Amino acid sequence: MTAYTASHWGIYEVERDAAGRASLRAFAEDPDPSPIGLHQTDESLARLRVLRPAVRRSWLEHGPGAAPELRGREPFVEVSWETALDLVSAELLRVREAHGNAAIFGGSYGWSSAGRFHHAQSQVHRFLNAVGGYVRHMDSYSLGAGRALMPHVVAPMDELMGMHSSWSVLAEHTQLFVAFGGVPAKNAQISAGGAGRHRVRDGLRRMAERGTRFVNIGPVADNLETGSAVEWIQARPNTDTALMLALAWVLREEGLADRAFLARCCTGYERFERCLSGAEDGTPKTPAWAEPITGVPAARIAALAREMAASRTMLNIAWSLQRASHGEQPFWMLVTLAAMLGQIGLPGGGFGLGYGATNLMGSAHARLPGPTLQQGRNAVRDFIPVARIADMLLNPGAPFTYVGGHYAYPDIRLIYWAGGNPFHHHQDLNRLERAWRKPETIIFHEQYWTPAARRADIVLPATTTLERTDIGSSTREGYLVAMRPVASPAGEARDDYDIFADLAARLGAAEAYTEGLDSEGWLRRLYAETRQKSAGMGIDLPEYDAFQETGLVSLAAHDRPNVMLEAFRADPGAHALGTPSGRIEITSERIAGFGLPDCPGYPVWREPLEWLGGAGTDRHPLHLISDQPVRRLHSQLDASGYSTAGKRHGRELIHIHPEDADERGLADGDIVEVFNDRGRCQAAVCRTGQVMRGVVRLNTGAWYDPDPVTGVEKHGNPNVLTPDIGASGFSQGCIAQTCLVQVGGPVADPPPVTAFALPELIPQGQWKARGPRP
Repeated sequence: MTAYTASHWGIYEVERDAAGRASLRAFAEDPDPSPIGLHQTDESLARLRVLRPAVRRSWLEHGPGAAPELRGREPFVEVSWETALDLVSAELLRVREAHGNAAIFGGSYGWSSAGRFHHAQSQVHRFLNAVGGYVRHMDSYSLGAGRALMPHVVAPMDELMGMHSSWSVLAEHTQLFVAFGGVPAKNAQISAGGAGRHRVRDGLRRMAERGTRFVNIGPVADNLETGSAVEWIQARPNTDTALMLALAWVLREEGLADRAFLARCCTGYERFERCLSGAEDGTPKTPAWAEPITGVPAARIAALAREMAASRTMLNIAWSLQRASHGEQPFWMLVTLAAMLGQIGLPGGGFGLGYGATNLMGSAHARLPGPTLQQGRNAVRDFIPVARIADMLLNPGAPFTYVGGHYAYPDIRLIYWAGGNPFHHHQDLNRLERAWRKPETIIFHEQYWTPAARRADIVLPATTTLERTDIGSSTREGYLVAMRPVASPAGEARDDYDIFADLAARLGAAEAYTEGLDSEGWLRRLYAETRQKSAGMGIDLPEYDAFQETGLVSLAAHDRPNVMLEAFRADPGAHALGTPSGRIEITSERIAGFGLPDCPGYPVWREPLEWLGGAGTDRHPLHLISDQPVRRLHSQLDASGYSTAGKRHGRELIHIHPEDADERGLADGDIVEVFNDRGRCQAAVCRTGQVMRGVVRLNTGAWYDPDPVTGVEKHGNPNVLTPDIGASGFSQGCIAQTCLVQVGGPVADPPPVTAFALPELIPQGQWKARGPRP
């Protein structure tokens, strides 16, 4: 019987050699398996495991708040589990009693676990709720602006992601596919909760074979590969909204807009039209207006608008476009443009918010209900938008706005983090380093000695997916996986659940957290709940024990091709949307009522904070694109052989146009410094014509590795360069893609990369206390 495991990157089959050592192989039913997950067992990762509980020396010797400037720079003392749990529970009690639960931030920002019970985010939030609550975060770095906006315009993002038109429908009906920011198959190696069959490459290829014509708009060419020709329209980063406005102007001016659809299924077009025509501000949004902003010839803009109106057209937008200054606007404008074409709800037409962003979009699989671990009720009302953590730490009590509300940042004394690496996801990491000194205590559950773990005070070793029994399941991915342990826990690592159960017992919250169940009991309960809900949908799942014996359940028999918003188009009254009007809101009176100058009530072009057409290009003349890497998910498994094989001289590659490289005298493989006023990092040159002139691309996810003397980041982490400012007062989403830099070099005698060096670890028996703790 084949054994399986599930991960972010897909399902893998487990095989063992004669000695019983396990390795992973690609899932036989996956037409395009991701190689990333095959390397979860690499020795290069194993050497970085957190093997025993460890406490930063100054904190252990002198107590909470001791020498926060030494986080990331001093040794850890390994301690027993009993000592570690006593320290953590005592500190939670101290902060709770002295400052209240609103002084505790519950951080967990990693990719959603394929195992639905051993899901660090659910576990830490459930635990903190059981002991009185915590300050939480809202939205995500990936979709901060989009998640805040879309419920007001069409529907919540999670709902929209699950209803995208199926790839088979696109192959049969789409004549023209216009992609703003491409359809990057490298991003679609994953899905929240784990991928099943990877379908993006095959979906694009089938569309091309059936005659779909593709247009890729943006600064990068190699993020849309179909096996056939793709037209690349080079456009400056952060100018897509201006381009879409000009396309809309042509549709209006030439009578190509579907006014019947706009009247029947939308609201607020007339208000938006005043801005489009220039009646509002005296500036018609013509192709001639857009050309100097976008760099796209006016004639090509006008011709493309006519082509879209004459074809069954799917408009798609990459998530990266809303990770930008005024990031709400390109998503809103894409929906508006699709509404003007009038093809929303038709097979092969309408819009996509991220085909290629994850494997989910375009699925024809049934939506499986769960399994889901309930997190309980949070007694603390305070929250932050996820990308505002440094603001919160640096400015306790300061006001901020979010989706029309007015709030204040809480005063955080303790951070409890399980799952994720903020020193990857966050922007302006030098600023985060300063903010990271504010809390008195930082506690991490971690599997590896990541940059974030090395900047904690207490680190508790957690098991990996391969060391646990769990249930692998993901929304509309078509499989349920019985995940059995592939290996024994490394060192003294424990499941997050067991760690929290012990802490809950110390804090008098055992029943609230565990409800009297161990891990096996929870797995059986969650599976039974899913089985009951699925039966109500006509999906019969086997009994739990039979499921464990089989190892894999396919839901392919329940596949149904989907057309997004088809029912709404057919009868907008009977199938009203969740917006205030029940229709697509081209103008949102609710958002207009918030009175935000940087996010009015309809889509507009606003000049970005930094861009190639603005000020600052004399000193920093290149626009930095920091995109998802090919060989890892964010920073996960960066130390694996597969990830490091994609580096050069141990550093990430910076992709630069040959002419821009020639101007700087740079050859392939040269080590350069990429810099602006926020920071500096080093990377290796890759000359390529796949990025337009004036643009450089540096993948995210290199483990943060600043030189302790110069502060220069040595490994190629672009987030030392990106600005830590909200997209607008509406969403407060991150704006990583709004970033100007300069590239200089070559660097003579660059320092060695030390990203994967272990911290100094002092065995418990060798540590001698320097004095009593206060």
